[in-house]
Amino acid sequence: MKNVIKEIFDTVIYILVVVAVIYLLITYVGQRTQVRGSSMEPTLSDNDNLIVDKISYRFRDPQRFDIIVFPFLYEEETYYIKRIIGLPGETVFIDPDGTIYIDGEALEENYGKEVMISQGRAAEPITLGDDEYFVLGDNRNNSSDSRTAAVGNIKRGQIIGRAWVRIWPLSKLGVLKHQ
Repeated sequence: MKNVIKEIFDTVIYILVVVAVIYLLITYVGQRTQVRGSSMEPTLSDNDNLIVDKISYRFRDPQRFDIIVFPFLYEEETYYIKRIIGLPGETVFIDPDGTIYIDGEALEENYGKEVMISQGRAAEPITLGDDEYFVLGDNRNNSSDSRTAAVGNIKRGQIIGRAWVRIWPLSKLGVLKHQ
């Protein structure tokens, strides 16, 4: 009888340790998230499953072109995934032809799926604060991003992490390219 009680106690302790380790990993290191919608096409597709790296931004600042995850402020348990275009202190402007300017210089990038039709808020120059980022979806004409007032500039503290690895579908399994 003593052995059975000891075995049950050991099993319960083991399960508690495993649950605690999983909780710490999900809370501080990485978490799984699923892409909903086509705003990041062709880079990410609807129903792609990703692991979000939540630890690297504790040691370095987010960089231009990083794909980040942040909460949508107006809907609980809803997260957006977008690409960083503008960094803190920079001025972002999008001209009527869809060219993105950072501090008056055209941004060399090829992430946009097609030429941007809507400049949104960036039709006028937007100067970012010391902790603000300007984000765009790769599918520029089908993305709710920093060009809209509902999303706006993303504060550093809102960033949950950096999209790191696509785990589903298996045919696209691998580390995501940011730069």
